Amino acid sequence: MTLSGEELAEEAVRDVAPPSRLRVVTRRFFASTQGRIGFAVLALMFLLAFAGPLFTPWSYTDKDFTAFMQPPSATHWFGTLQTGSDVFAVTLRGMQKSLVVGLLAALVSTALAALVGAFAGYFSGWTDRWLSWVTDLLLVLPAFLILAIMSPLFGAGQWVLFVVMLALFLWMVTSKIVRGMTISLKQREYIQAARFMGVPPVRIIARHVLPNLSSLLIVDATLNVSAAILTETSLSYFGFGIQPPDVSFGTLIADGSRTAVYAPWTFWFVAGLLVVTVLAVNLVGDALRDAFDPGAKGRR
Repeated sequence: MTLSGEELAEEAVRDVAPPSRLRVVTRRFFASTQGRIGFAVLALMFLLAFAGPLFTPWSYTDKDFTAFMQPPSATHWFGTLQTGSDVFAVTLRGMQKSLVVGLLAALVSTALAALVGAFAGYFSGWTDRWLSWVTDLLLVLPAFLILAIMSPLFGAGQWVLFVVMLALFLWMVTSKIVRGMTISLKQREYIQAARFMGVPPVRIIARHVLPNLSSLLIVDATLNVSAAILTETSLSYFGFGIQPPDVSFGTLIADGSRTAVYAPWTFWFVAGLLVVTVLAVNLVGDALRDAFDPGAKGRR
C-alpha cells in the first residue's frame, strides 16, 4: 500500500521519537546485574509463597500427630515442629503474611509521605508548620514501644490495623525530602503558570508536583518493603505483631529459636528465606535508584 506524504512524515517522526522515560528506566534496570538478580529472586519468593502451598498436601493449620520434631523427609520437606505442624507449610504461610504486610505498609507509608510532604511544601505558612510539627513529633516518638503497647489490638484477624500502625512510623523522613523538593518545584515556570491560570492547588499537586517526584517515591516504596518486613519480624518475634493462630516470619523465628540448636530445621529455613527476601528487595531498590538517576552510582 502506498503511503501519502503526511503518513510518511508521521512514520518518520515515530521512528526518530525518543523512547519514553518508563522504557528507558526499565532498560537501565534490567541492564543492571543486581536488578536482574533482585527481580528474579523476588519473583521466585512470591511464586514460592503463593503457589508453593498448591504442591504440598499439608496446610499450615494441619497437625501430624505421628511426627513430632521430625527432620526433613519425603513426607515433610522441611520437617515438623513440636506441635506436628509441617514446617514447609507454616513457612510459606508466614512468608505470605510478611510479604503482604511489607507491601501494604510500604504503599501506605509512601502515599502518606507524598501527600504530607507535597502539601506542606506547596502551601507553606500554617499548613507547613502544622504538618512539620506532626512529622517531627512522630520522629521522636518511640515507635517500637507504642506498637508494643497497642499490640492487644492486633488480635487474630486484625492484622490490617497492624499494617496501618506500622505504616504510620515509616513515612516521616521521606516526607521531609518531598517537602524540600516541592518547595523547589513550585518555583518552576509551568507551576507558576498553572497558578496564575487559576488551577486549584490540589490539582497542581496531583498533576505537576507528584509526577515529578515519582522516581523518589517509587524507590522509597521499594526500600520501605524491606524496612516493613524487618520491623514486622522484630515486633512479631517479641509477640507484639501478628498474633496466633496466624503466623509470620517473626512468629516462626521466635518459635524456632528455642529449638534451633537440636532441631535446626525449625529455624534455619525460615531465617534463610527472610534474609534472601530482604536482600532481593534491597537489590531491586538499589537498581531502581540507579535506573532513575544514572549519576547516583558514580557519586556513590
